[in-house]
Amino acid sequence: MSIAIPLAGLTVFATLLGGRIGLRFSDRLPTLLALTGGVVVAVALLDVLPEGIEGVGDIDLATALVAAGFLGFFFAERMLVLHDREEAMETLGGERVGALGAAGLSAHSFIDGLGIGFAFGVDSATGFLVFAAVISHDFADGLNTVSYVLRRSGNRQAAVRWLTIDALAPLLGAIVGSQIAISDRSLGYVLCVYCGIFLYIGASDLLPEAHSQGSWGRVVLTTLGFALIFAITRLAGI
Repeated sequence: MSIAIPLAGLTVFATLLGGRIGLRFSDRLPTLLALTGGVVVAVALLDVLPEGIEGVGDIDLATALVAAGFLGFFFAERMLVLHDREEAMETLGGERVGALGAAGLSAHSFIDGLGIGFAFGVDSATGFLVFAAVISHDFADGLNTVSYVLRRSGNRQAAVRWLTIDALAPLLGAIVGSQIAISDRSLGYVLCVYCGIFLYIGASDLLPEAHSQGSWGRVVLTTLGFALIFAITRLAGI
């Protein structure tokens, strides 16, 4: 059995830990969103986008795919909530959008797991480096997933359900990545689309809510989110 699989199992615990903290401090959601919003946008710009551009090999096509991901999520969100006028229907729409965003974050975690599996297929040194980068931000992934679902619906059961899916996603990705090969170009297409989705989630949903009221503490947390991902991406580039 590839060592990628048991190592990916450790990311499950990192994700669950981040999610549990998000649930524990859900009464301070705007403050948490300041951190998670910064992390989501930073992951899109500093991690997913460069890898996507490298995989696609055509910056014009890559940026078009990013725009497609951004607009696609925007239209999906509008389709889910525009017709909902009554309070009960607005709540239902929020749950649907929360699920849509959580699914995107979980898909990103799956791709992280694929990266671990593919990297160990190259050599152990590369595999351990990718694993270190993935587990470092899986804690934030769990926090992001819980925060986004709670932000949209306030449904703790749904947040726990999506946290579980997100936690298991990199393990499943590592299993798949250890068994199959995928072209860098195809993976690049997917990453560029997800970059657009994460930019929308962070810039349109998380950060506006976090900074709806002035607070230098939240500004610092958003900046720390960026700094954390910047440090991780530089570590992964060693």
